[in-house]
Amino acid sequence: MEPSTLLLTILTASICLYYFVLRKLSYFERLKIPHVKPIPILGNMAPFVFQRTSHIELLQKIYNLFPNAKYFGIYDFAKPVFVIRDPELISTITIKKFDNFCDRNSFANKILDPMASKNLSDLKGDHWREMRKLLSPSFTSSKMKMMFELISQCAENFVDFVTTQSGKTGKTYDMKDILGRYATDTVATCAFGISVDSFKHPNNEFFLLAKKALTFDKWLVFKFFLHRNFSLLARLLNLRMFGPEIEKFFKDIVSNTVKVRDEQGIVRPDMIQLMMETRNKDSGPEFDIDEMTAQAFVFFLAGFDTTSTAMSFMTHVLAVNPDIQSKLREEIDDVLRQTNGKPTYEAINHMKYLDAVVNETLRLYTPASFLDRKCVKETKLPAATSDGEPITMKPGDNIWVPVFSLHRDPKYYPQPEKFDPERFLKGDVDNLVFIPFGIGPRMCIGNRFALMEAKVMLVYLLSRCDLEPDVKTRIPMVLAKSAVMMPDNGFWLKLRARESKTRIKVVLRLQ
Repeated sequence: MEPSTLLLTILTASICLYYFVLRKLSYFERLKIPHVKPIPILGNMAPFVFQRTSHIELLQKIYNLFPNAKYFGIYDFAKPVFVIRDPELISTITIKKFDNFCDRNSFANKILDPMASKNLSDLKGDHWREMRKLLSPSFTSSKMKMMFELISQCAENFVDFVTTQSGKTGKTYDMKDILGRYATDTVATCAFGISVDSFKHPNNEFFLLAKKALTFDKWLVFKFFLHRNFSLLARLLNLRMFGPEIEKFFKDIVSNTVKVRDEQGIVRPDMIQLMMETRNKDSGPEFDIDEMTAQAFVFFLAGFDTTSTAMSFMTHVLAVNPDIQSKLREEIDDVLRQTNGKPTYEAINHMKYLDAVVNETLRLYTPASFLDRKCVKETKLPAATSDGEPITMKPGDNIWVPVFSLHRDPKYYPQPEKFDPERFLKGDVDNLVFIPFGIGPRMCIGNRFALMEAKVMLVYLLSRCDLEPDVKTRIPMVLAKSAVMMPDNGFWLKLRARESKTRIKVVLRLQ
């Protein structure tokens, strides 16, 4: 190579390195926004990448460095991200100026995962608005009430299984596994119209495929971060988030469900039915099987892993806090007396202490450690600090709302590490800093469903079982050094059948 050509090559590479790496990593310094100095490529993620801490706790540590800032900067690898910690500014961005921040970052590549990329979470702009408007009726109170009996049957199957196995002596369970089975059965019947009993049939394809491919283990988390931060590399490696086996499985289920319902005139209160009903309308999105599959798939993904993890945390905190478990059981037993042993949709929704226990668990162990938004319209933000200056966010800029950190901020929650359901009974929790399902128009569309699924499970389980720590139960809980909210050694509890409730159930069946 000629010296002049070599020099030109080095110069070009240096300029590219500066603009694509180094200039990005000086972004917050130029804007005079509080931040932690990054390192090339890894940004501020090095402690997480080298497993010195979890992604959740890393973000919280940086959050705590800037207690007086409305927002600060963090480098998600090479990508600058504005982390908003002021509740009023969070409300402005996610609600008042929602149209300026309506999009989210995609977790699936359109080329590698064409079906998964069509899910509601990944959709942008008007396409998202149309889909959200269409799917929202699937989760109204009236639809939830119609699904209640289906969920209750899944909960009864679950509790029948554990009481039969555990008996009076008790048995130790991996709660994530058995609650994953309950979640699978619930989503299968409510979203796909398929009756699956993962306790009688533990090797059914629905559950095994979900556990194999949809559990957020290290490999799936790695692919997730690679797609979000190095999408070009993911494409070059042809690294799909979800393989063709999963795509084919769900596509076949949706196709067969649509075919059978069309042929037999079957109507069910679920999202597939709603999408079917829009096929012959002149306005709104046009649904093909891929689009239907994408929406049903992401509902299953959230319902299987995220919801089962949240329910596992609920059982854990009740087992290690027997006084709270006892108080909740008193409320459950009282409701069962009033409903002749068969809890109703209205009765469960009016259980105040149950609601407080669920909410306090979601505060401590929120399903999503942060919310992300992407700026789509130029927007002026106030100064980050009292001595700073306002800045202008540009289209493409990224925002995180640090949910986990807000939920554990002593400014908003006295003794934030303490599990205390009473704080939700006193009415002094600010909704701007209690956002386990998100905030604004893009909050989780299935939050009502997830809450009902969890509450029904707790009512059935506690009415017939005692929850106790096992020798494998780690107290206090230590979070795994990963990107998702999970304990370091899993969820292990001992379940013991309650004799009194068994008699009530027998009487009911004889009637």
